[in-house]
Amino acid sequence: MNYAQLVVAVSDYTENTFQTTDMNTFINQAEQRIYNTIQFPSLRRNVTGVTSPANKYLACPNDFLSTYSLAVIENYNTVTANYTYLLNKDVNFIRQAYPNPTDTALPKYYALFGPQSDNRAELAFILGPTPDAVYTMELHYFYYPESIVTAGTTWLGDNFDTVLLYGTLVEAYTFMKGEQDMMALYDGKYKEALALAKRLGDGLERGDAYRDGQAKIKVT
Repeated sequence: MNYAQLVVAVSDYTENTFQTTDMNTFINQAEQRIYNTIQFPSLRRNVTGVTSPANKYLACPNDFLSTYSLAVIENYNTVTANYTYLLNKDVNFIRQAYPNPTDTALPKYYALFGPQSDNRAELAFILGPTPDAVYTMELHYFYYPESIVTAGTTWLGDNFDTVLLYGTLVEAYTFMKGEQDMMALYDGKYKEALALAKRLGDGLERGDAYRDGQAKIKVT
């Protein structure tokens, strides 16, 4: 389901024509709820960056929301490349464990430091100990994928359009202050679709039949 099809479907279901700005708000709110309920491995993002010697801060991507993993790679792009995954700690742990920023070594820990100014784009990690050299860092992180409003088509719309449709219907019908029985119906359908999507994102995509066994229903 692409953006145009979603707009038509919501209008048909509710028998209402919405302003474009309102419709886009419904969709964005639905996407935000879905992405914060289910962590789809298919929608993870991966980036690499480099540290600066004697600088304990590492800039975050502008679309960063949360971390899956952060690794330092020694001998990057060589056959002897070695990954060391950093342990997530709080800022106060790193400050206490490594009070002197001139104490440098291979980083072992990281914490989300927060913006260093009023500029949200300056969100950064603090590393402990302070890097003693230029290291390549690999970050796997959670972000909001581009909305179907601007992209036209998205992974969610192509692979699990039911949860997007009913999530948008819940937002639209709330805006309409619709009848309670229909609101309950849309909300129920949304929760059913959300449960199936969660089975995929938080279940099937995180395992396989070899390790977890095949799903089966008990025969009575």
